[in-house]
Amino acid sequence: MDENKAWTAKWIWAEPSENNRLADGSMETVLFRRTFGLSADSDPQLKLLVSADSRFRLYVNGHSVAYGPCKGDLNVHYYDEVDVTPHLRPGTNVLAAHVVHYSGDKGPASVWRKERGVFLLEGSLRGRDGLVIERLDTGCGGWHCYPVPGESAKLAPETATLFIGGGEIVDGAGWPQGWKTPEFVITDWSDAAIVADTHDRMYGGLSSWLLAPRPIPFMREEIREFASIVRGYCGERVWTDEPMPFGGQLGIKVPAGGRLVLELHARELAAGFPQLAVSGGAGATASILYSECYEYEPFPNGQRNKGVRDDPEGRSLYGFEDMFRIAGFGSGAEKPEKYEPFHRRAFRFIRLTVEAADEPVVVEALTYLRTGYPLDVQASFSSSDPTLSPLWTISLNTLRNCMHETYEDTPYYEQMQYEMDSRLQALFTYYISGDDRLGRKAIYDFHSSLLPTGMLQSRYPSVNRQIIPGFALFWIMMVHDHYWYAGDLAHAARYRPTIDAVLAWFDARLEPETGLVGVMPEAYWSFVDWTEEWRFNAGAPPSGRIRPNTVYNLMVVDALLKAAELNEATGRRDTGQEYRRRADTLQRAIRQHCWSGEMGLFTDSPDSPDALSQHAQIWAVLTDTVVGEDARQLTLRALETQGLAKVSSAMAYYMFRALAKTGMYDRTFALWNDWKAQVDLHLTSWVEDPVSVRSDCHAWGALPLHEFPAELLGVQPLMPGFAAISVAPRVGTLHAASGTVMTPHGAVHVEWSAQGRRFRLRVERPGTVPVQIMLPNGELRYCTGAGPLECECELAAIESAEELKP
Repeated sequence: MDENKAWTAKWIWAEPSENNRLADGSMETVLFRRTFGLSADSDPQLKLLVSADSRFRLYVNGHSVAYGPCKGDLNVHYYDEVDVTPHLRPGTNVLAAHVVHYSGDKGPASVWRKERGVFLLEGSLRGRDGLVIERLDTGCGGWHCYPVPGESAKLAPETATLFIGGGEIVDGAGWPQGWKTPEFVITDWSDAAIVADTHDRMYGGLSSWLLAPRPIPFMREEIREFASIVRGYCGERVWTDEPMPFGGQLGIKVPAGGRLVLELHARELAAGFPQLAVSGGAGATASILYSECYEYEPFPNGQRNKGVRDDPEGRSLYGFEDMFRIAGFGSGAEKPEKYEPFHRRAFRFIRLTVEAADEPVVVEALTYLRTGYPLDVQASFSSSDPTLSPLWTISLNTLRNCMHETYEDTPYYEQMQYEMDSRLQALFTYYISGDDRLGRKAIYDFHSSLLPTGMLQSRYPSVNRQIIPGFALFWIMMVHDHYWYAGDLAHAARYRPTIDAVLAWFDARLEPETGLVGVMPEAYWSFVDWTEEWRFNAGAPPSGRIRPNTVYNLMVVDALLKAAELNEATGRRDTGQEYRRRADTLQRAIRQHCWSGEMGLFTDSPDSPDALSQHAQIWAVLTDTVVGEDARQLTLRALETQGLAKVSSAMAYYMFRALAKTGMYDRTFALWNDWKAQVDLHLTSWVEDPVSVRSDCHAWGALPLHEFPAELLGVQPLMPGFAAISVAPRVGTLHAASGTVMTPHGAVHVEWSAQGRRFRLRVERPGTVPVQIMLPNGELRYCTGAGPLECECELAAIESAEELKP
């Protein structure tokens, strides 16, 4: 990382004034411009480095060229590098920036901000000979600014949006029309003021904004059209289930004093920026409500009541709104007036409401700019079971919406990056794209959240701090996952000190009398899973309030064993052996104090015979606290015993791993019914959990993106970094499957069929990477050299459908 390099540019902002004074709930918005000229025969080059606090969108001659900076934190403030040469033209050119600064706890919680707004741009216009024609740096003159009046751009009080900061309230009359174009004439703009240097040029003093280059690519932005008008009205005109006009061109005239309401469907849940164009109608208001689905009124206890997600009959759209007051500049031959919210929104449906004032307003068009991490899906999957196909498609859409400048738990409500979620999201990303850049950033982000106590914050970056102790253990698992996928020893070694700190935090909480990790601090949230049985304890085993939490103890064992492997692989064998000893000691304590011989199950806490869950059994199996036939029988009891707290989407991955580990992966085929039930409800992304029924897009549910490539096709690393590849397909109830799985070396193509009792397999691997094939009858074949691999075998007797049921 190019850490805190020397800059020639300086941080600029508008001089403080009554015009840009922050009102309660507002966001400080400043527009910047810098013009320069080019001759017709010039062949210029222009690359820019740009950053801001809190966010910016940069334009060149009216074209958006960058939106950022990507999310950093207190100690890392990112800058973007962008080549804008293709947007230059002879004559006058303009660089224009829309910069927003969020104050304190206002605005999106995942966007870090300091005490004041700033903008930084560095770049020199160069000729074909490489010589500098003109410096365009902020701080070297020529930059003008316009503080948008505080009452013309502010945030509404937060409602149910939780951490994304509430909707916008924007008054178009307070914005200079055409300000991004070269033709715009400055009138009431002022010179931008230098407010800070990027670094202490003599003594190493640190700036408030410690700059580092963007570690991930720019987000992908694509104009999309809404699919249909679900329903709406304007005067006597009524819409019911009509296709959206081509290009989003509506051309609807709302008469003076009239009202237009349109509910639009985006086909599937998406994330991006709605783009509204209107003409005339000074004083009219337009509001855009964002919703994930149609739903009935909530139950008396507040529980959401959703049902079939795209059925409007007897249902309404619920959500938060952005509100735009129309200035009325766009009319006749002039370009229409446009509104686009500054912060990313998520929606499947929107409701546009336009209320005209004393003159008519024409709603010209409504589209949206879909945006997210540029996920390049290279993997594929198909099988003889057509009911699995939508699971793959919906999982891809879910993951895409939960990938932005960080992984996100839910793009609609929070846009926050959590360790538990991110571990799975990164793993899914590796398998379908081979791209580990966002995974690396997530690992670094959480490492950066380390507190002096040795505990990691559970969501990060976030100005709203939170601790879920178990989530720090998922971070260690995430580092281990990356090592096995990418084989990058240097990357793993870098995080050993943070791993040590987390494990020391848990070690310091061992009870002398039991040897177990004791009760978590009361101020922290000991979340495990959103399960119905733990509804009234916020997803945590209730017994853990006063006794050690068995699941957390087992997760510590898992983290210790994975940390041992990482340390041994990176040369710290003594530390690795210490961690193995600690894991063994903790396992013995768990078996002694948390095992119920009468029930044949681990209890959620010692001396808590009525506190039982699938979770404790699963983690006992995954950590080898129970092995062999005992592990198999324990897994069966976890599936079949009545009254156990059941895993939901958050923990389903670990249930699948336990079934794979104990040789009962065929049992997973029936578990997909929970996903198929969501297909029947017409979801286009996976729900967060079945308890609160809050979010309709949560990527820990995108489990097919791991199970189909890694298990049904059977492609997994045999050695770290896929230095050798294991191919061990799971047949189960399928007759055939084929697809592509991504590795750091390239794609692995697998195709297999099971006809009668004959199994045939074909594997194409990248280059000459060694492959170990395990056929369904248990036969092993190890293949080197190059070229496709083909083999076949006799299948064992197929298990009955009854045996496949959990």
